[in-house]
Amino acid sequence: MLTLEKLKNMKPNTVFAKGIGMDGDMEIRWLAKRGAVHDWCIYFGHLIWPLSYIETNGDKFFTESKIKNLVPCNDEAFLWYRY
Repeated sequence: MLTLEKLKNMKPNTVFAKGIGMDGDMEIRWLAKRGAVHDWCIYFGHLIWPLSYIETNGDKFFTESKIKNLVPCNDEAFLWYRY
């Protein structure tokens, strides 16, 4: 479970989770990355895209249920999700 304490202990720009999943009918590749000030976000893109491309050009999830499904987190850590 992601907590604010874990976020604070990570180095900035750390990719701390990644995977493959579904977004509607589309199979996607995603990654979770810590930002510069213990914020974080999930980037995703087409399954055929490399993670390096998704990290710099991917879309972000905006739905709390999708975010928490991919990266289980407590409410405090969720407040630091960067839309």
